[in-house]
Amino acid sequence: MSETTPQHDPNADDGHNHDHDADPVTDHVHDNSWSANLEKPEHADSRALVIEQAIDAIEHTAPGNHVNLVTHGDHGHPSKYLFDDLESALDEREVEWEYIEQCGCGGHVVRVHI
Repeated sequence: MSETTPQHDPNADDGHNHDHDADPVTDHVHDNSWSANLEKPEHADSRALVIEQAIDAIEHTAPGNHVNLVTHGDHGHPSKYLFDDLESALDEREVEWEYIEQCGCGGHVVRVHI
């Protein structure tokens, strides 16, 4: 389902202050395909926040739809830190993801099909 990379511990200190009071990426279940913006300044400061809100976005997407996770470019390619955490957190759900592209701003798009 995904590339194999070393698992990132979202609780590990990555040298940044984690803003656990960040606004949620969504507050309702999307019964359509949508994009989750994980490129805000607070996302640049915390991989843990990106992972947490990516999982939340997936959990807030109705079956039969997809969510585009638009991750901050400061963290590099999502295969290096996101894919293994998605697989661990979502092993009970039937989801598939694919890397789409790197945006002109440096961020990355991962499409997750629910």
